[in-house]
Amino acid sequence: MMMQLKEAITGRRSVRAYEERPVPGELIRELIGMGICAPTASRMQPWAFAVVENREKMREWSDKAKELLLGRMADNPYLRQYKAAMENKEFNIFYNAPCLLLIYGDTASPNHVVDCALAAQNIMLAAYEKGVGSCWVGFATQVCNTPEIKDALGVPGDYRPVAPLILGYPRGQWPPVPRREPVVFSWIK
Repeated sequence: MMMQLKEAITGRRSVRAYEERPVPGELIRELIGMGICAPTASRMQPWAFAVVENREKMREWSDKAKELLLGRMADNPYLRQYKAAMENKEFNIFYNAPCLLLIYGDTASPNHVVDCALAAQNIMLAAYEKGVGSCWVGFATQVCNTPEIKDALGVPGDYRPVAPLILGYPRGQWPPVPRREPVVFSWIK
Protein backbone atom coordinates (compact mmCIF):
# COMPACT_ATOMS: atom_id res chain seq x y z
CA MET A 1 0.00 0.00 0.00
CA MET A 2 1.32 3.43 -0.94
CA MET A 3 2.10 5.87 1.85
CA GLN A 4 -0.31 8.78 2.15
CA LEU A 5 1.11 12.26 1.68
CA LYS A 6 0.11 13.32 5.21
CA GLU A 7 2.02 10.35 6.63
CA ALA A 8 5.12 11.31 4.63
CA ILE A 9 4.96 14.94 5.73
CA THR A 10 4.37 14.19 9.42
CA GLY A 11 6.63 11.12 9.59
CA ARG A 12 9.80 12.29 7.84
CA ARG A 13 12.69 13.05 10.19
CA SER A 14 16.22 14.35 9.83
CA VAL A 15 18.21 11.13 10.18
CA ARG A 16 21.71 11.28 11.64
CA ALA A 17 22.60 7.57 11.96
CA TYR A 18 22.71 5.17 9.04
CA GLU A 19 23.17 1.51 8.25
CA GLU A 20 26.24 0.57 6.24
CA ARG A 21 24.33 -0.58 3.15
CA PRO A 22 24.37 1.73 0.14
CA VAL A 23 21.35 3.31 -1.48
CA PRO A 24 20.93 1.72 -4.93
CA GLY A 25 21.85 4.01 -7.82
CA GLU A 26 18.50 3.36 -9.47
CA LEU A 27 16.73 4.65 -6.37
CA ILE A 28 18.95 7.76 -6.23
CA ARG A 29 18.03 8.47 -9.87
CA GLU A 30 14.35 7.98 -9.03
CA LEU A 31 14.64 10.43 -6.11
CA ILE A 32 16.30 13.02 -8.36
CA GLY A 33 13.44 12.49 -10.82
CA MET A 34 10.96 13.20 -8.04
CA GLY A 35 12.97 16.28 -7.09
CA ILE A 36 12.69 17.86 -10.52
CA CYS A 37 8.90 17.60 -10.37
CA ALA A 38 9.01 20.52 -7.93
CA PRO A 39 7.54 23.90 -8.83
CA THR A 40 9.98 26.24 -10.49
CA ALA A 41 9.72 30.00 -11.06
CA SER A 42 9.42 30.99 -14.72
CA ARG A 43 10.05 27.32 -15.61
CA MET A 44 13.80 27.94 -15.24
CA GLN A 45 14.52 24.61 -13.51
CA PRO A 46 17.85 25.87 -12.14
CA TRP A 47 18.75 22.70 -10.26
CA ALA A 48 21.67 20.41 -10.97
CA PHE A 49 22.92 17.46 -8.94
CA ALA A 50 26.10 15.77 -7.82
CA VAL A 51 26.13 12.36 -6.13
CA VAL A 52 28.96 11.30 -3.82
CA GLU A 53 29.11 7.75 -2.47
CA ASN A 54 32.76 7.85 -1.43
CA ARG A 55 32.86 7.95 2.38
CA GLU A 56 36.56 8.83 2.46
CA LYS A 57 35.94 11.86 0.27
CA MET A 58 32.95 12.84 2.41
CA ARG A 59 35.08 12.55 5.56
CA GLU A 60 37.77 14.73 3.99
CA TRP A 61 35.16 17.35 3.04
CA SER A 62 33.65 17.14 6.53
CA ASP A 63 37.03 17.97 8.07
CA LYS A 64 37.46 20.89 5.67
CA ALA A 65 33.91 22.14 6.44
CA LYS A 66 34.61 22.04 10.18
CA GLU A 67 37.80 24.04 9.64
CA LEU A 68 35.93 26.66 7.58
CA LEU A 69 33.11 26.90 10.13
CA LEU A 70 35.54 27.30 13.04
CA GLY A 71 37.16 30.14 11.11
CA ARG A 72 33.81 31.93 10.79
CA MET A 73 32.74 31.68 14.44
CA ALA A 74 34.26 35.00 15.50
CA ASP A 75 32.13 36.83 12.91
CA ASN A 76 29.02 34.67 13.33
CA PRO A 77 27.78 34.29 16.91
CA TYR A 78 25.11 31.79 15.81
CA LEU A 79 27.79 29.24 14.90
CA ARG A 80 29.37 29.31 18.37
CA GLN A 81 26.82 26.81 19.68
CA TYR A 82 28.48 24.23 17.41
CA LYS A 83 32.07 24.92 18.49
CA ALA A 84 32.52 21.67 20.45
CA ALA A 85 31.19 19.58 17.56
CA MET A 86 33.43 21.37 15.03
CA GLU A 87 36.48 20.79 17.24
CA ASN A 88 35.63 17.09 17.73
CA LYS A 89 37.87 15.11 15.36
CA GLU A 90 35.39 12.19 15.39
CA PHE A 91 32.38 14.29 14.37
CA ASN A 92 31.47 13.89 10.70
CA ILE A 93 29.01 16.49 9.40
CA PHE A 94 27.73 13.82 6.99
CA TYR A 95 27.11 11.33 9.83
CA ASN A 96 28.87 8.56 7.86
CA ALA A 97 25.90 8.37 5.49
CA PRO A 98 26.41 6.21 2.41
CA CYS A 99 25.29 8.96 0.01
CA LEU A 100 25.63 12.71 -0.31
CA LEU A 101 23.25 14.20 -2.87
CA LEU A 102 24.15 17.81 -3.58
CA ILE A 103 21.63 20.12 -5.18
CA TYR A 104 23.31 23.06 -6.88
CA GLY A 105 21.41 26.04 -8.24
CA ASP A 106 22.17 28.02 -11.38
CA THR A 107 22.61 31.60 -10.19
CA ALA A 108 21.32 32.86 -13.56
CA SER A 109 17.90 32.19 -12.03
CA PRO A 110 16.92 34.78 -9.43
CA ASN A 111 14.86 32.06 -7.72
CA HIS A 112 17.44 29.26 -7.71
CA VAL A 113 17.49 28.95 -3.90
CA VAL A 114 13.73 28.53 -3.56
CA ASP A 115 13.45 26.22 -6.57
CA CYS A 116 16.26 23.97 -5.31
CA ALA A 117 14.78 23.93 -1.80
CA LEU A 118 11.46 22.76 -3.26
CA ALA A 119 13.29 20.00 -5.16
CA ALA A 120 15.07 19.01 -1.93
CA GLN A 121 11.78 18.71 -0.06
CA ASN A 122 10.37 16.48 -2.82
CA ILE A 123 13.47 14.28 -2.58
CA MET A 124 13.33 14.00 1.21
CA LEU A 125 9.63 13.09 1.20
CA ALA A 126 10.07 10.58 -1.63
CA ALA A 127 13.07 9.07 0.18
CA TYR A 128 11.02 8.62 3.35
CA GLU A 129 8.31 6.85 1.38
CA LYS A 130 10.97 4.43 0.09
CA GLY A 131 12.38 3.76 3.59
CA VAL A 132 15.43 5.96 3.04
CA GLY A 133 16.41 8.53 5.65
CA SER A 134 17.65 11.99 4.79
CA CYS A 135 19.07 15.10 6.39
CA TRP A 136 19.79 18.53 4.96
CA VAL A 137 23.37 19.32 6.06
CA GLY A 138 23.67 23.09 6.15
CA PHE A 139 27.21 22.79 7.51
CA ALA A 140 28.28 21.55 4.06
CA THR A 141 27.10 24.55 2.04
CA GLN A 142 30.26 26.65 2.35
CA VAL A 143 32.72 23.84 1.68
CA CYS A 144 30.72 22.58 -1.31
CA ASN A 145 31.07 26.04 -2.85
CA THR A 146 34.88 25.99 -2.81
CA PRO A 147 36.59 25.83 -6.20
CA GLU A 148 38.39 22.64 -5.12
CA ILE A 149 35.18 20.69 -4.48
CA LYS A 150 33.26 22.22 -7.38
CA ASP A 151 36.13 21.21 -9.69
CA ALA A 152 36.14 17.67 -8.26
CA LEU A 153 32.41 17.43 -8.94
CA GLY A 154 32.47 19.13 -12.36
CA VAL A 155 30.25 21.98 -11.14
CA PRO A 156 30.46 25.23 -13.14
CA GLY A 157 31.42 28.38 -11.26
CA ASP A 158 28.02 30.02 -11.68
CA TYR A 159 26.27 27.25 -9.72
CA ARG A 160 25.94 27.48 -5.95
CA PRO A 161 25.21 24.71 -3.44
CA VAL A 162 21.70 25.04 -2.05
CA ALA A 163 20.81 21.69 -0.50
CA PRO A 164 23.47 19.20 0.60
CA LEU A 165 21.37 16.13 1.45
CA ILE A 166 22.62 12.92 3.00
CA LEU A 167 20.73 9.72 2.25
CA GLY A 168 20.80 6.23 3.69
CA TYR A 169 18.85 3.56 5.49
CA PRO A 170 18.11 4.79 9.03
CA ARG A 171 19.66 3.08 12.01
CA GLY A 172 17.09 3.30 14.79
CA GLN A 173 13.88 5.23 15.18
CA TRP A 174 13.62 9.01 15.11
CA PRO A 175 10.98 10.61 17.33
CA PRO A 176 8.90 13.58 16.22
CA VAL A 177 10.22 17.02 17.03
CA PRO A 178 7.67 19.15 18.91
CA ARG A 179 6.34 22.02 16.83
CA ARG A 180 5.20 25.38 18.13
CA GLU A 181 1.76 26.60 17.18
CA PRO A 182 1.95 28.47 13.86
CA VAL A 183 1.91 32.25 13.97
CA VAL A 184 -0.91 33.52 11.79
CA PHE A 185 -0.74 37.31 11.62
CA SER A 186 -4.09 37.73 9.97
CA TRP A 187 -6.94 35.94 8.25
CA ILE A 188 -8.91 38.38 6.18
CA LYS A 189 -12.27 37.32 4.77
